[in-house]
Amino acid sequence: MRTQVVIIGAGPAGLLLGQLLARAGIETVILERASSEYVLGRVRAGVLEQGAVRLLDEAGAASRLHREGLPHDGFSLAFDGRDHRIDLFGLTGSRVTVYGQTEVTRDLMEARDAISIYEAANVQPQDFDGENPFVTYEKDGVTHRIDCDFIAGCDGFHGVSRKSVPQDAIREFERVYPFGWLGLLADVPPVSHELIYANHPRGFALCSMRSATRSRYYVQCTLEDRVEAWSDDRFWDELRRRLPVAHAEALVTGPSFEKSIAPLRSFVAEPMRFGRLFLAGDAAHIVPPTGAKGLNLAASDVHYLSDALREFYTEKSMAGIDAYSARALARVWKAVRFSWSMTTMLHRFPDGGAFGQRIQEAELDYLIHSRAAATALAENYVGLPY
Repeated sequence: MRTQVVIIGAGPAGLLLGQLLARAGIETVILERASSEYVLGRVRAGVLEQGAVRLLDEAGAASRLHREGLPHDGFSLAFDGRDHRIDLFGLTGSRVTVYGQTEVTRDLMEARDAISIYEAANVQPQDFDGENPFVTYEKDGVTHRIDCDFIAGCDGFHGVSRKSVPQDAIREFERVYPFGWLGLLADVPPVSHELIYANHPRGFALCSMRSATRSRYYVQCTLEDRVEAWSDDRFWDELRRRLPVAHAEALVTGPSFEKSIAPLRSFVAEPMRFGRLFLAGDAAHIVPPTGAKGLNLAASDVHYLSDALREFYTEKSMAGIDAYSARALARVWKAVRFSWSMTTMLHRFPDGGAFGQRIQEAELDYLIHSRAAATALAENYVGLPY
């Protein structure tokens, strides 16, 4: 088989890239090691920047998002027992949309205009340092080969794409945080119509949602914590302790249908292009979810990469391809900085001590009393321009 672009990974990044390229008349094949059911079962972030929404519009996969997504014009910082609203729209003229990643993935699957091959085992990108790359994979015990012009690695942090790059050709930057997030999903109405980020002596908490009837809540936990040690009752009790009284009293609880612990890390791999292999999304970078940037960064990578590939096929120009890594990384590092800043400001660090706590308090106080500081926060939260 031959195609123009092979995309490894059928998460949102791979599906969005494939859809944008297909609509531009560029042939693609998407290879995914897992089943489509498994991919749809992943529970991930759900706060979309306007840039990501525009890309989904361009991909022809945003009609349900516009019907069911929840536009948010602000969010709350809760500390010292009080709520302090950050007026995103008033400060920037932009808003975000709450819409679950699972729903984005489903919409892209349903809109898919090209070939997707699921349960493709032992996927291997080959010869991407030359002009004739190809990808091999196994399906039903048979080895297949796809020749192509380019390979896009959208297969996540643990995928094969980045691991296929020679170690001396790539540089990795990482910060592992000394805590995790214990998350719970329940079919209960959200405690607030906007997100609440809470800084509390017992640790960080986040009140989020997937819809008007499905809530997503998190509490900071240790890396040694285990899900089995947290009953639903224990989780709800701990969440109440970390929220202002009005929210704690309004909290509607119910049985969880998903509970998990996620460690937090910042990670960036440079560059994001190796000959005719590109990295995009989690294959190239990971951010803590505090700033709601993971899915949005994947979308911005896809924006730069799809533009570069369209330019190559329509104008026979390598300019966009040559600039892809630098363009993507410039935005990636700003989002990494913002996510690090939010994480540092809102969490309790084991070695922070009294000094660290006073710094957090000063920063939070500055944010709510300085329009300039609040505007900088809001600009980053709604998404910097592509």
